[in-house]
Amino acid sequence: MNTSRTASWVIIGLTLLFLIGPFVVIVLAALTNGNNLAFPPEGLSLRWFIKVFTIESFRDSFVISMVLAVFGTLAALVIGVPAAYAIVRYKVPGAGAVQLIVSSPLIVPGIIVGLALLRYLVIPTGFTIFATLFLAHTALILPYAVRVVTSSMQNLRTDVEEAALILGCSRLGSFFRVVFPNIRGGILAAFILGFVTSFNQVPVSLFLSGPGVRTLPIDMLAYMETTYDPSVAALACLLAVMSVGIVFAAEKFLGFSKYV
Repeated sequence: MNTSRTASWVIIGLTLLFLIGPFVVIVLAALTNGNNLAFPPEGLSLRWFIKVFTIESFRDSFVISMVLAVFGTLAALVIGVPAAYAIVRYKVPGAGAVQLIVSSPLIVPGIIVGLALLRYLVIPTGFTIFATLFLAHTALILPYAVRVVTSSMQNLRTDVEEAALILGCSRLGSFFRVVFPNIRGGILAAFILGFVTSFNQVPVSLFLSGPGVRTLPIDMLAYMETTYDPSVAALACLLAVMSVGIVFAAEKFLGFSKYV
């Protein structure tokens, strides 16, 4: 009995080490007082965290990533919420095929999506880099929006909406007065999931980013090609804290895990 309990604790400890260990290494590397990215750190200092805010390319790419994440997620929700409503409330012919098509960005590797958009959209049509990034991020977020909102819709009783229709409310009016308030938590959860996914997106953005238009993760990769100081580690720590903070707040106030 004691042996099995000890083995369980060892497995749990190794799992936590595997999950948290890399983050601890990055944090300590970012806190170094040395001039190179190395572990263990040469003394402790916050100067690399301060330097992150002085690098202009990081500031510019942060703004681009924020704009893409916010507006790409909003665009995905504008498409995804009506799609989820139709899938749940109506017997749409080929609903399974529709869901499969919508989920295709999750199935197809991001590298293939990025290469396809570059070859068949950017090069032939001359689409701007930012517009292509926006379309790509919207397409990548759409499956999350549809899945999360669909899950929320399935938990809503249909008789509540039918009662509103019987009392004279239009279909559109019943959606905004009855359905929307009840699935608002699911929509917010979909927004948060889409935002974090878009902001941290690498494979697709790697193919579609260009001069003057880079997302923050791609700019970090480009920075490391020429400069090997701990600034990137410090920025990675800040981004990790931001992502964890957003998800933690969503779980605390929305019950995020109920929707995903």
